[in-house]
Amino acid sequence: MKEDLFRTLQKRLDTYSLGFPATKSGVELEILYRLFNEKDAVLFLELTPILEVPESIAHRLGKGAAEVAEQLEDMACRGLLFRLKKGDSVKYGAIPFMHGLLEFQVKRLDKGLVELFERYYDEGFNQAIASSAEAFLRTIPVDESLDVSQHVAAYEDACEMLRKVKTIVVTDCICRKEKGMVGKACDRPVEVCFMFGSMAQYYLDNDMGRQVDADEAIRILKEAQDAGLVTQPATSQNPSGMCNCCGDCCGILNAVKKLPKPAELIFSNHYAVIQGDACTGCEICLGRCQMCALRMNDEGIIEVDLDRCIGCGLCVTTCPAGAAGLARKPEGTYRTPPATSAEQMLIMAEKRGIRF
Repeated sequence: MKEDLFRTLQKRLDTYSLGFPATKSGVELEILYRLFNEKDAVLFLELTPILEVPESIAHRLGKGAAEVAEQLEDMACRGLLFRLKKGDSVKYGAIPFMHGLLEFQVKRLDKGLVELFERYYDEGFNQAIASSAEAFLRTIPVDESLDVSQHVAAYEDACEMLRKVKTIVVTDCICRKEKGMVGKACDRPVEVCFMFGSMAQYYLDNDMGRQVDADEAIRILKEAQDAGLVTQPATSQNPSGMCNCCGDCCGILNAVKKLPKPAELIFSNHYAVIQGDACTGCEICLGRCQMCALRMNDEGIIEVDLDRCIGCGLCVTTCPAGAAGLARKPEGTYRTPPATSAEQMLIMAEKRGIRF
């Protein structure tokens, strides 16, 4: 039966990345019906995130290599699989819902699909995001918000990340684009998400973004931060991508923002501090904070709620009095991200109780 097949597909996706949990309404199946046909679903269930050549997959299925290769390529072009090209070799693998199926629809969104995504966020995916957010994306501070004496590691420096990767592709923020299609988006820039390496090549091959050099990428990054966006690369030292997010549209930040202690749910190594004797109470920083971590006290001085502050530094760079700054968390709580994306995915799976 079709429903049984797609429920199996849902359960498989629920083992990857942030998961893909079932809801009472079954909206997750409606999403899968929109993206996959039954033939697609059967083939997806034969794959894992480990990349394989079509011949290997065809042998397992007992089908001809040419037939399987054609279907794999068709699915990759529709954002249902990941494809890696190296020379004459082409390999394919399964992808999660996020980052994967959701983001790979960036050029194929329509209002109906966006409305399904919105329902799914509200009915179940928000909770999945909040429970695993710290292992998915991490917040790194705006460069100008840190004192040079703090000796920031390369994996905490967005510009350094952009300078060292060979291939950079910039694409539209899927979250802000979704919100825009239902009249809920903020007015911040849309083309602000970066992909690196093999992920960047996938985006190029599928016309989902454009290639930029490091100088242009750094310019886009600065404009995003000037607009009040939080820089969030994937939670590994060599991330496959870097987002610039707001608390209004971003699926991750929006999910944790609704909870009382976002600081516990976001991977971050800094927090904001305010010098009370220097604060003039201008309130500029209040509009910059994406987590509502700042408040004006009875004396007209800004105070920081450390349960909510994620250490992005956006309040620091626009403080005209120089009263705001960032402090590094104590050694006992300072965290080093996993070295690779593969290690990151294993940590995420273990966090959700999944063992491989």
